[in-house]
Amino acid sequence: MESSISSDTIEYELLRLKEAVKNAKSEITNLRNRVMTQMGPNEAAVFDAHLSFLEDPEYVGQIELQIRTYSMGAESAVFDITQRMKEMLMALSDEYLQARADDLQDVGTRVLRLLAGQRAMDLSSVKSGSVVVAEELTPSNFAELPRDIGGIVTARGSRTAHVVIMAKSIGIPFVVGVGESIQKIKDGDVLVLDGTQGTVLVRPTEDEQRQAQHHIEVHSALHNVALAEAKNPAITKDGRRIAILANIGHLRDVPEAVKNGAEGVGLFRTEFLYLENDHWPTEQEQYEVYRKVLETFTDKPVIIRTLDIGGDKPLGFANLPQEANPFLGHRAIRYCLDNLDIFKTQLRALLRASLHGKLSIMFPMISTQSEILLAKEIINQCQHELHDEGVVLVNPISLGIMVEIPAAAVMADVLAEEVDFFSIGTNDLAQYTLAVDRGNERVAHLYDAAHPAVLRLINQTCDAGIDAGIPVGMCGELAGDLEMTEALVGLGLSELSMSSVNIPMVKQRIREIDGIAAKSFVKKLLKLTSAEKVRKSSFAEVLGTQ
Repeated sequence: MESSISSDTIEYELLRLKEAVKNAKSEITNLRNRVMTQMGPNEAAVFDAHLSFLEDPEYVGQIELQIRTYSMGAESAVFDITQRMKEMLMALSDEYLQARADDLQDVGTRVLRLLAGQRAMDLSSVKSGSVVVAEELTPSNFAELPRDIGGIVTARGSRTAHVVIMAKSIGIPFVVGVGESIQKIKDGDVLVLDGTQGTVLVRPTEDEQRQAQHHIEVHSALHNVALAEAKNPAITKDGRRIAILANIGHLRDVPEAVKNGAEGVGLFRTEFLYLENDHWPTEQEQYEVYRKVLETFTDKPVIIRTLDIGGDKPLGFANLPQEANPFLGHRAIRYCLDNLDIFKTQLRALLRASLHGKLSIMFPMISTQSEILLAKEIINQCQHELHDEGVVLVNPISLGIMVEIPAAAVMADVLAEEVDFFSIGTNDLAQYTLAVDRGNERVAHLYDAAHPAVLRLINQTCDAGIDAGIPVGMCGELAGDLEMTEALVGLGLSELSMSSVNIPMVKQRIREIDGIAAKSFVKKLLKLTSAEKVRKSSFAEVLGTQ
């Protein structure tokens, strides 16, 4: 790549960039149409995100600025800005939003290929039943693969990346982030993949292969039964109903949630409204989005989380400062309370939209009671303003907090006095409790929300909620972990919110659980000393002693 160019070739480099972006849009549009036909609108929407980058003045505009200001070649400018924005996205604490870094890398790689005049890699000839093994795989790569491959293994990547979600939606097992162990796999090896457990068995024996085939057949049958019953409620054997809701991050996620039997929305991430814009979204722009999701779920609960954004978010229009440790920095409720114009714009939009459904508002990253009190006061101000303007409002609005900081779990009994519900965010709660950066491959193996320390904080939060008479839900990744469903029932959670794809199987598992036995099971788990021991514990053994 030419890192420096003469001033008289700047306009030529800008023309090259313009042509590459144009051709990239054309390729992505064709991919989107193909995926739409083969897989459906939800999977095709991944490429809407790709197109949005190429239409984002912050992305393409910054590349152009690099060329003009620093006399950079187009390739160097694309590489530089793509890497900068990718690093900022990877700094996010929310895995769903971290996954956008993969999308951006996919787009940047495509533009670089087109600038170099190279043709796309042909993956259509991969043999039926083959397992694709790669350092990493992008949505674009996946769209080129035949639909009848046996599975995918990558050294790097996130479980919430779009490419993983796409693969799982059509039943292709995907094991992501195996690291250096991928080097043990040779071309022609027989592999057994467990996409649920995230394991790869290399060169299995004939007996191991037979066991794997039996497991596949049993799992397929169970999933079909669960999907057929997905619209029915999840009620334990002893008659306790647990609400099963969906985590969504965009309006395009709503149809999939409805199809899989979601009984509402337990976490609606609003960050896309900001990340996909080149300006602070207006009150009316936000109102239209909130209204649509509330109308879709009519009388079902929809919990909308207020803006979880701060110094770690790549918002070019916001001029946010870089922070040495954004995970512990000026973000979420902290940022909103210090930027009342932005916060009140969102709250006003939410309050106006509340007429169209069953809205609950949830504040992220709460650590003190004073934050709750101040947020409630600001909502009160917004309500008075709207009332004076003649706007009809729903009153009162259900207000809750995410319990995702250990301090909030420890102080849950105090915080419960000021809110209508808790929702436990296990992704951050585990990360903060265990002091593990999930994105750091060297320590990622230490991260597991099933760790007894995390379970004790969840238990303490549930007890505080029960004592205060408020519901306690969970919207972290642990909520959709089938291995932990018995434990979550035993802890006393009243609702679980998860990725839509997990809803049918979790509902089915809950229907098989006796709640009294689950409570006994949890007492045992809380005395264990590691996540590994928790996951190896047998619920069946507890049942046998009842």
